[in-house]
Amino acid sequence: MFPEDMSRRRKNRIFAVQFMYSWSINKNEEFVQIGDIVDAFMDSYFPGENDQYRFGKELVVGVVENIDVIDDLIKKHATHWSLDRIAIVDLAVLRVAIYEMLLRDDIPPIVAMNEAIDIGKILSTEESGRFLNGVLDGVKKKLTRPLREAGK
Repeated sequence: MFPEDMSRRRKNRIFAVQFMYSWSINKNEEFVQIGDIVDAFMDSYFPGENDQYRFGKELVVGVVENIDVIDDLIKKHATHWSLDRIAIVDLAVLRVAIYEMLLRDDIPPIVAMNEAIDIGKILSTEESGRFLNGVLDGVKKKLTRPLREAGK
């Protein structure tokens, strides 16, 4: 499914975006354990490879647990765009990237931004890169932690 030379972290991020895309379309407010849903999704797409996608699962669970905060930031920084006007794949990319930028101290925000823009170009359109960059740049400007360093 993925090119052999693609990094494991990028594969995990793409997995997280794919899951968030599916979750956005099939969103069920009554889910009990997001982890169980992620495991089932992994099993259907990547049989026998769940251990390789642990980071992706962490991203998905983190996004879902913080979806209100993340979506509020998207609304604030996607000037003149409501959430329902944003392409679902771009919204999924933004959600994963903003979660990483805000709540994953082990990932430098610049890395999360660059990965999101590259993934957007892979999964969406070339024009998505500019849109994603604009929204993520607005979020980046509000961060109080170092942009090019992982937290301690």
